[in-house]
Amino acid sequence: MAMAQGNNQGLPFSGDLETHDPSLIRAGNTLYVFSTGDPNRGLGNIQIRASQDGKNWKYLGTVFDQIPAWITQAIGFVPNLWAPDISFWNGKYHLYYAASTFGSQNSAIGLATNTTLEPKSPKYKWVDEGMVLRSSPADSFNAIDPNFVRDAQGQPWLVWGSFWDGIRLQRLDASGKLLGNSLYRLASRGGGAIEAPGIVYHGGYYYLFVSFDACCKGVDSTYNIRVGRAKQITGPYLDQNKVPMTQGGGSLLLKSQGRFIGPGGEFVYDDKGTFRLVYHFYDRDDFGFPKLAIRRLEWIGGWPVVSPW
Repeated sequence: MAMAQGNNQGLPFSGDLETHDPSLIRAGNTLYVFSTGDPNRGLGNIQIRASQDGKNWKYLGTVFDQIPAWITQAIGFVPNLWAPDISFWNGKYHLYYAASTFGSQNSAIGLATNTTLEPKSPKYKWVDEGMVLRSSPADSFNAIDPNFVRDAQGQPWLVWGSFWDGIRLQRLDASGKLLGNSLYRLASRGGGAIEAPGIVYHGGYYYLFVSFDACCKGVDSTYNIRVGRAKQITGPYLDQNKVPMTQGGGSLLLKSQGRFIGPGGEFVYDDKGTFRLVYHFYDRDDFGFPKLAIRRLEWIGGWPVVSPW
């Protein structure tokens, strides 16, 4: 289905850019972006885009043809799937994603796997691996915004969470499901707006990236990206002023500037040693449409800095 490309003049990217919560991976010579589903496009399923040069993006379709039945059975109707996270390990691409509705703690994180990302391959097939975890109003966290990470010893973890009492971390087993019952609290704003966690390891530190404040309000969005760091993946994470992220800390990495309103929903990708900050913003010059952005991260004094366009 052809879609209007909008006003991309003056942007460093072109093509189909309308995304929320993008996640990036390189497979061969192709870059793929997975993003939150649109109820009006592909029945709300996770969207896929691809680029050969990292600048011009093409819409490829969705991961599933319909919302998996287990989601409706577990938490009821959801109009779309959220905040995917793509990674490759144990010979498969692992796609974590969330199912929820705005303002609800009745949420779940699911997993899909594939052996290839090339749609024309005879091996291309997304396998629904079902639920990884869920939350309800009885929990202190919200099961959304998953991010896969390996620690310095190669052990797999999943970090997730939003609002309520903040960001959580738990070990994964070899199948990509939760391992054990040890749950770690990494960051909180005392019930305030914090979400979209992501962890990367660099220079002896784990860096926890999160989004603060209001998403999804077009040019009225106040989203901004924050960061803290820790020596251990389980924390404690401190910002540059030594404020614990469990107490609302988080050094500002990126905020609204010019036409680029409400940057957030971020994902940090280690692209062969080059770290890339992948996020969405609301384009002030194009009716506040949400769009994809990818920028290089530099490291100065042990902290990430976003490079110019």
